[in-house]
Amino acid sequence: MFIDTARIYIKAGDGGNGIISFRREKYVAYGGPDGGDGGKGGDVIFVADPNLSTLLDFKYRKKYIAQNGENGRGKNQYGKNGEDLYIKVPVGTLIINDETGEIIADLVKPNQKAIVLRGGKGGRGNTKFATSTLKTPRFAESGEKGKEMWVRLELKLLADVGLIGFPNAGKSTLLASCTRAKPKIANYPFTTLTPNLGVVEYKGKSFVMADIPGLIEGAHRGEGLGHDFLRHIERTKMLIHVVDVSGNEGRDPVEDFEKINEELKLYSERLLTLPQIVAANKIDLQSGRENYPDFEKEIKKRGYDVYPISALTKEGIDKLLDKTIEILSSIPVEEIKEVPEVIAYTPPEEEETLNIEVKDNTYYLSGTKIDKLLKRVNLQDEHSLRYFEMLLRKSGVIDALKEKGFKSGDTINVRDFEFEYYE
Repeated sequence: MFIDTARIYIKAGDGGNGIISFRREKYVAYGGPDGGDGGKGGDVIFVADPNLSTLLDFKYRKKYIAQNGENGRGKNQYGKNGEDLYIKVPVGTLIINDETGEIIADLVKPNQKAIVLRGGKGGRGNTKFATSTLKTPRFAESGEKGKEMWVRLELKLLADVGLIGFPNAGKSTLLASCTRAKPKIANYPFTTLTPNLGVVEYKGKSFVMADIPGLIEGAHRGEGLGHDFLRHIERTKMLIHVVDVSGNEGRDPVEDFEKINEELKLYSERLLTLPQIVAANKIDLQSGRENYPDFEKEIKKRGYDVYPISALTKEGIDKLLDKTIEILSSIPVEEIKEVPEVIAYTPPEEEETLNIEVKDNTYYLSGTKIDKLLKRVNLQDEHSLRYFEMLLRKSGVIDALKEKGFKSGDTINVRDFEFEYYE
């Protein structure tokens, strides 16, 4: 089964909590703080695996969560970092932020990596808060939560030559004749439900050829199978347009040619800039030989090279391959751009909010900014509360309160915990 799109949930590991601990040693009456820091959460990393050719695995598993960091321990022992989560995908996979549509990474090179989510930082243990004036801090930081998101995966085949055309034009037969691929071939529409790849070896040259499922009118809108597989054409360096010139199915070959190119244009005008040659197939049939001269005349008027072939008997295929190799050889190598070994993505930050409500000289604080600060303290502890007040000053919350009329000695309420603040 060929699966070329998937939507999955990914989450980086949470950072471990810092620990509150004090030395307990024999003959030491008052040991100092020795709480260690929490470990960092694991990252989520995608890896392009050349041994994979489909996104089938993601049909059965939708959630991928990296390991959390361990909590700190006494005796200044740090918690262990969470293990990174490596997700293997085929070469040619696009990773897209499902919410925004932003392309996070395009993995086009074997073993290329994309670090999509970073694990949360570990919280600091109470050792880190000891000062000359605060010798026994009874608070520690909680670890940061790992970021999470839904991503969309899209696989685009990496092939040198793409075969395009209407269903039953003979693309699969041509692929089988030129390569060792064994695509399913039968005389009914949409025999090819999935793209097929094969390696052409000809006159000491080799290249990858892809049989793209047959397109129909409206393919760019998702009709038929076209929309699902038009993306695979984008990776190719050139196109071979296979046309059934026999007209045995009641279609006009020239109209078929025009309709397919129109679908390419409607999907992406860039596709029409790719080198394209035309393979006039089924000339082994009498109607094919009779129709070919007029077809050739019309196609050449449009500026395309056309080659009469029979994919079934292999007649004319040598000349078609000669031209294909000539075109591929003329495409500058610099078109293949250098790509980084590792792509590091930074997810968009959530907008920080601060809500202030005033009732009877009491200032009620809420919002993501306050939630973030609260993760680092214990309001029930006097020393931790003092640290929290310092954080309120440094983060600009006190200045925001003053704009609302706050003055020294007024009451601050945070999650129903109230305290008077003095400067």
